[in-house]
Amino acid sequence: MTDEDWMQHAIALAAKAELQGEVPVGAVLVKDKVLLGEGWNQMISLNDPSAHAEMQAIRAAAAKIGNYRLPDCTLYVTLEPCSMCAGLMVHSRIKRLVFGATDLKTGAAGSVLNVVQQVQFNHQLEVVSGVLAAECATQLSAFFKRRRQEQKAAKQLRLSD
Repeated sequence: MTDEDWMQHAIALAAKAELQGEVPVGAVLVKDKVLLGEGWNQMISLNDPSAHAEMQAIRAAAAKIGNYRLPDCTLYVTLEPCSMCAGLMVHSRIKRLVFGATDLKTGAAGSVLNVVQQVQFNHQLEVVSGVLAAECATQLSAFFKRRRQEQKAAKQLRLSD
C-alpha cells in the first residue's frame, strides 16, 4: 500500500470521529505494510484530553507488539500533530510521520513548532506533509463550518424563545 492508501484509511477513521461528534482526525500506525494500530479523536466521548487520534493509534500499536518503542514504524494522520502528540512520537521512536492537512494554529511538525525534528532531542522523525492535504483539509473545514452553522441556529432559536 502507498502513503495515499494509508491516508485514505486515516480519512475513513476521521469520518468515524465525526459521526461521534468529535473533530474529524484519524490516524494509523504501520510497520512493514502491516497495520499495527489505528485511532480517531475521542476526547469528548472518553472525557480524556489526551485521546487524540495519534495517541489512540500509538497506544493500540504498543499494546499489540508489547513494546513502548515503535521503531521503523510510520504514523499516518489527517492533521498535523499537536505538541503533545509530536512529543509522544519522539518518545515512541516512530521513524516516519506522514500527515495531510497542516495546522497553522497548533501544528508541531513544522507549521508552528517542529518538535518531531528538534535537533536537541535524541530522536527525530522523517516527515512527509501534504499527502491528500486537500481532502483532509476539506473534511475538517466542512466539519467546522457545519458546527458554526449549528451553533448559529441554536443561538437564533434561543433568541426567538
